[in-house]
Amino acid sequence: MATPVGADPAVVGPYLASVLGDERWRSVDVQLIAAGMSNLTYVVTPRDGTDDDAVILRRPPTGAVLATAHDMAREHRVISALGPTDVPVPRTLHLCTDESVLGAPFYVMERVVGIHVVREFPPGYADEPAQRRAVGENLVDVLADLHSVDFTAVGLGEFGRPEGFAARQVRRWTKQWDATRDRDRPNLDALAARLAETVPATQRSSIVHGDYRLDNCLLDPEQPGRIRAVLDWEMSTLGDPLTDIGMMFVYWPQAGEERASTMSPVTTLPGFPTRAEVAERYAQRTGADLADLNWYVGFAFFKFAAIIAGIVARSAAGAMAGKDTSGYAERIDPCVELGRAALEDGAI
Repeated sequence: MATPVGADPAVVGPYLASVLGDERWRSVDVQLIAAGMSNLTYVVTPRDGTDDDAVILRRPPTGAVLATAHDMAREHRVISALGPTDVPVPRTLHLCTDESVLGAPFYVMERVVGIHVVREFPPGYADEPAQRRAVGENLVDVLADLHSVDFTAVGLGEFGRPEGFAARQVRRWTKQWDATRDRDRPNLDALAARLAETVPATQRSSIVHGDYRLDNCLLDPEQPGRIRAVLDWEMSTLGDPLTDIGMMFVYWPQAGEERASTMSPVTTLPGFPTRAEVAERYAQRTGADLADLNWYVGFAFFKFAAIIAGIVARSAAGAMAGKDTSGYAERIDPCVELGRAALEDGAI
């Protein structure tokens, strides 16, 4: 088989055999998962093993990356800390910070068997509206559980600086956009400036995921609605939990909507709660005041636009391991307009 970019089986196998103390890993098959546009995810299976023996390896994109992005140690740390909590996460197995092994830090975790929903549910899964509603409601409940974790008690007291988080996030993603801008986009610059001028007061601080949505979770194959694992923690930190709600709304189109940010139309199916119902359930579960939700949605669209710009820039630099990014640049300006509409018109 062809050698996967960024994870040579001839290197990965002997390394895992050594650090895991198990010679069955000496020879492995490595498959790049065709999902995700940021960190690279691989399924690693012992050459004589089965799917049940496989583990997952995560590493940054190949090529140059921004200094604050793709921190494998942070991702490994937060997943390990959340293991004993009610938040479903994979069990971590090993962290490698020696860049001489694969050219970048990486970590290995258990492979959780679950339904990964990107564009649609598999045939025969969650066919009933009640099952789809359960999926939507449990997405909200797991996020509420995450935001309720005592981060100091699980060893994450120094995981971030929650004071002034929202303002810093605006500055961070403005700098990210500046570092990866593909061309002049004055409306994006204007949205960044307006967000910086109107940052709301933070009610409370928690662990935030940073990119929480349906396709960053695995669903139980037998019980639609149960979340087996939350994945892709590369943007996690301590901060304002309402930023997670705002970002979830970016990825939550409703029936009849076509939005530039729609990575998946699944939430338009009958049974899924509306964004207003999501907000109400989250407020009931957490006691949060959502009076300023429009700012968080506006910020999330701005952040999404900056992320897409980063993907476009990395793709142009040849650092996306062959992933198809065609059409991504055309999504940026419509997302900026959705952000403006949320911030100025309250259109969440």
